[in-house]
Amino acid sequence: MSPIRDEIFEISDFHEFLLARFKVGKGGVAGQLGDDVSIRMEKYKIIVTSKEAFAKKYLKFLTGKFLKKNELRDYFRIVASAKNTFELRYFNTEEQEQE
Repeated sequence: MSPIRDEIFEISDFHEFLLARFKVGKGGVAGQLGDDVSIRMEKYKIIVTSKEAFAKKYLKFLTGKFLKKNELRDYFRIVASAKNTFELRYFNTEEQEQE
């Protein structure tokens, strides 16, 4: 089960959010990506490619900020599924109910 496939999380809104908020380099201006960074959307993915190195934690921060803004932070968690990827997963509420 995926939040995107369940139509709870709107990926096109998240793509627009990243385009507007992503900053390049130290002291960069939000939304001005230039040629160094590209953010593109595929069916169930957002792909960020950069010529400059940036912290993976920054992308996780922006994702958390988007979830908070849309009041979804209580339902999803951001998990690193591989070295260069994140995915959204539901909180496991069944375990919490049993305790």
